[in-house]
Amino acid sequence: MAVPFMVGIAGGTGSGKTTLADKLIGALNREAVLIRHDWYYFDRSHQTPEEIARVNFDEPAALDNDLLVGHLRQLKQGRAVECPDYDFKKHTSTRGVFKLEPRPIVIAEGILLFCEPRLRDEFDLRIFVDTDDDIRLMRRIKRDIQERNRDLVSVERQYFETVRPMHRLHVAPSRQHAHLIVPEGGGNTQALDVIAGRLLFLLQQS
Repeated sequence: MAVPFMVGIAGGTGSGKTTLADKLIGALNREAVLIRHDWYYFDRSHQTPEEIARVNFDEPAALDNDLLVGHLRQLKQGRAVECPDYDFKKHTSTRGVFKLEPRPIVIAEGILLFCEPRLRDEFDLRIFVDTDDDIRLMRRIKRDIQERNRDLVSVERQYFETVRPMHRLHVAPSRQHAHLIVPEGGGNTQALDVIAGRLLFLLQQS
């Protein structure tokens, strides 16, 4: 198999990057594999709820980027990887949950994917999803309450204490490293069609 084409999709929380990544995977007919940066949060099972409440989950240091870079390089080499999974309700990480086989196209998505040079340099195509702050906040509130067993007060506190400041410090500046800027993420069908078409063309050429 030829060296996989590596695609990175970044953007703020609730921007629509996950939807864009999922739709691209669906359009590529099993020729692509998806890896999520969220899987790589460090395990917090040794910490108390009070300690976890003080953790900044919106900075690069909260994620095991050494492991992710290693996995991306293994996929480039045509080797399968065993990815961890992070439970956002229990704040535990379990190794080897997802076994991913190499595919001609590897897509990774995550908020902080372009913040560190060693990580963003792994990608042949970098896409940044740019969505209005108010829309992102509403999506974040809905997701955390429905999927992560959070209450509104804690979600709002985290947003104003860490999510918004870290977006301004880390995420928004990483936009400059993108090759493409996509407004509204997965809801932007025109951008989705263009990107999927380009990736399908690359598949035909390989």
